[in-house]
Amino acid sequence: MSTIENDGNVTQLHFAREGIVTDKIKRVAEKEGVSTDLILQEISAGRLIIPANINHKKLDPVGIGIALKTKINANIGNSAVTSNNEEELHKLFTAVKFGADTVMDLSTGGNLDEIRETIIHHSPIPVGTVPIYQALTEVSKLEEMTPEGMLNVIEKQAKQGVDYITIHCGVLLEHLPLVKNRITGIVSRGGSIMAQWMLYHKKQNPLYDHFDKIIEIAKKYDVTFSLGDGLRPGCLADASDKAQFAELKTLGELTLRAWEHDVQVMVEGPGHVPFNQIQMNVEMQQKLCHGAPFYVLGPLVTDIAPGYDHITSAIGATMAGYAGASLLCYVTPKEHLGLPNLEDVKQGVIAYKIAAHAADVARNRQGARERDDELSKARFNFDWNKQFELALDPETAKRMHDETLPQEVFKHTEFCSMCGPKFCSMKISKNIKSWEISQA
Repeated sequence: MSTIENDGNVTQLHFAREGIVTDKIKRVAEKEGVSTDLILQEISAGRLIIPANINHKKLDPVGIGIALKTKINANIGNSAVTSNNEEELHKLFTAVKFGADTVMDLSTGGNLDEIRETIIHHSPIPVGTVPIYQALTEVSKLEEMTPEGMLNVIEKQAKQGVDYITIHCGVLLEHLPLVKNRITGIVSRGGSIMAQWMLYHKKQNPLYDHFDKIIEIAKKYDVTFSLGDGLRPGCLADASDKAQFAELKTLGELTLRAWEHDVQVMVEGPGHVPFNQIQMNVEMQQKLCHGAPFYVLGPLVTDIAPGYDHITSAIGATMAGYAGASLLCYVTPKEHLGLPNLEDVKQGVIAYKIAAHAADVARNRQGARERDDELSKARFNFDWNKQFELALDPETAKRMHDETLPQEVFKHTEFCSMCGPKFCSMKISKNIKSWEISQA
């Protein structure tokens, strides 16, 4: 048992366990259409998080948990090959416009502090990071990283206002032999960094050894832990293996340690998983990690579609959301191929809004299907403008309609260019209804 004192704790979990309804808790209840009592109950149990750093001043709080609607995350950030603050800001705005609930800055090149500060300053949604990326840029060789250097970066980012951090603290030295027969080895950047550090120094993972110190930082700023899956599978053949579940068991233990001190936690998951194994993976995480919100990357259900992995992963994400995952990390068409641009970000967000919404409909979340039904009514009534308005991407829906029938008069006709005026089934159906009424 840890001996950390709770003095100075400003986390939403701490307040919830004290029975205090904060402004952030009120806001989440309002946005979700649920009671503050439900939010307090779910946060207190660890099943719901509100990532909300006290220094993120423009944040509109978001609740992530199985009792609420499924949320999606968009990854942005530059690489060592390309660095452009303005481009990353445009990616943020694009992600927010099309419905991302959180965003992660995964930048690995350029002025990382400046990029992060810019994103946090302009972001109305929670911002996550992977501090180990910056820690690596501050040394000439990976092996030169020190525990003190890693902790310093975590505190620096916490002070800046980062709402949640991915820490690869569950990859242990004893887990590494378990990946030797994998096809793709360790595909997590953070996981591979920690693995190389441990093998070089022949020491345990410093993020695991110094977990209590990271807890102290989190308490001061209300930084939520996103416990990283450093040993996640990078292909179907590696899914659900001993390495993945050994790390997951460790993450469950670390979840309890964080909860002892009222630090909010979600747990990250795979990756690449065959469709028939997704539900089992979600259920395993919920069991081993005591109901902490599950944050999944995809998962991709096949490995053969580079350029279309926003689709292969959205299929898996829908199943994961239905099975109980709370946050779906988008995958863009550029996955495995290059750094996403603005259009890739848009395509990734749209694909995952579809996946999250489909999961919510399947889980009978309150009000989830109302938009579907309204759009269906507008479709049957040939109310084209209403259809555009209700679409996830109104601009694209209108553009596709107008490619063949652009004139305003065709916004009020009872057909589109697919069926034409004589073969529209819904127009015929309306005639049948009218005929049935007249014959009654």
